[in-house]
Amino acid sequence: MVKKIFKFLRNVVFAFLLLYGLNYLVSSLHVYIPINLFTVGITTFLGLPGLASLIIMFFIVK
Repeated sequence: MVKKIFKFLRNVVFAFLLLYGLNYLVSSLHVYIPINLFTVGITTFLGLPGLASLIIMFFIVK
C-alpha cells in the first residue's frame, strides 16, 4: 500500500516538473499551460500523451 502511494506521489511530482519545464522552455513562443489540479491530474494519469493533448487543446482553444 505504501509503495502505491509513493509511486502516485512520484508521478504527481514528475507531472508538475514536466509542466513547469515545458512552460519554461516554450515561454518565448507564448505557449503557457497552466499548472493546476486539472492539468497535473491529466499529466499524472496519461503521462506524455496527456501533456501532448494539453498542448493540442491550447492551440485549439486559442
